[in-house]
Amino acid sequence: VLNAAYAEIVKAECGIVVPENEMKWQALRPSPEAFDFARADRIVAWAQAKNLAVRGHTLLWHRPQWFPGWLNTYDFGASPAREAERLLTRHIRTVAGRYRDTIRSWDVVNEAIDHDTNGLMQTSLSRAIGSAEDTIDLAFRTAREVLPGAQLVYNDYMSWEPQHRAHCADVLRLLEALRKRGTPVDALGIQSHIEIFALDPATGNGRYAEREWRAFLDEVTGMGYRLVITEFDVKDRELPADIAARDAKVADFARRYLDVMFDYDAHLDDILAWGLVDRFNWLNGFAPARRADGLEVRGAPYDNAYRPKPLRGAIAEALSAV
Repeated sequence: VLNAAYAEIVKAECGIVVPENEMKWQALRPSPEAFDFARADRIVAWAQAKNLAVRGHTLLWHRPQWFPGWLNTYDFGASPAREAERLLTRHIRTVAGRYRDTIRSWDVVNEAIDHDTNGLMQTSLSRAIGSAEDTIDLAFRTAREVLPGAQLVYNDYMSWEPQHRAHCADVLRLLEALRKRGTPVDALGIQSHIEIFALDPATGNGRYAEREWRAFLDEVTGMGYRLVITEFDVKDRELPADIAARDAKVADFARRYLDVMFDYDAHLDDILAWGLVDRFNWLNGFAPARRADGLEVRGAPYDNAYRPKPLRGAIAEALSAV
């Protein structure tokens, strides 16, 4: 919002924006009884002034490392379930209620899978409430009470690369269970931080499992869930250092992915990039995405001089082909 060159790209390219961190618990809840909406309000006000829609992210990031510190050590008292429910429902009612006339799509729960157990992550809230299932259900049901007409999304980072097959299976089990319990979830948010972490000798580009990914999408949409691409960018870790070659392969990998996703256009509502300019992209601060040669990750559509890269062209071409 404060960078003029970045803001011009957003205004030219986007119809919707999403705060990357400013609506998460650790940004909004400095203490159990306090809310700080200053940064989130600035983003929403800026978007409204530019006639841009806003997505909400996220009402519950169900992972202890992303809770505010006080919540991980909170004393829930003699009635822990009641106190945990109070904290969670108050948070959702306050945050969702504040933006109910502005935000029509929310990532209600983010990343609930525990990959060590292939089950659901446990947190201070879920232990106090009694189970992760009850915590997730409470989050969605409370969001529906506050936002009867909004799109409520479960958001996660399963992806089309071969190493994500177990994660996809875990997410399918969660989505099936949510449907069976009648939990009000409208869509699956597919983060789409796509990964070039292993090269296919036939293409010299990233490996992907298209057939298995399509089967996953078929199962998700077959259960009646909508799809949202919520956090798109590209991890270029295994590509060569040469910028021209690297950018071309990033664009090719992204185009292949988006062509598959846009085959599900009848089920797909939005596509959001998780940053538009390399220098501000989170991947450069994310250890698993860093390159061994120490070079900057080039996973966003614009370079550090705010010039469009081949990735921007690949996105535009994929959209035009729909």
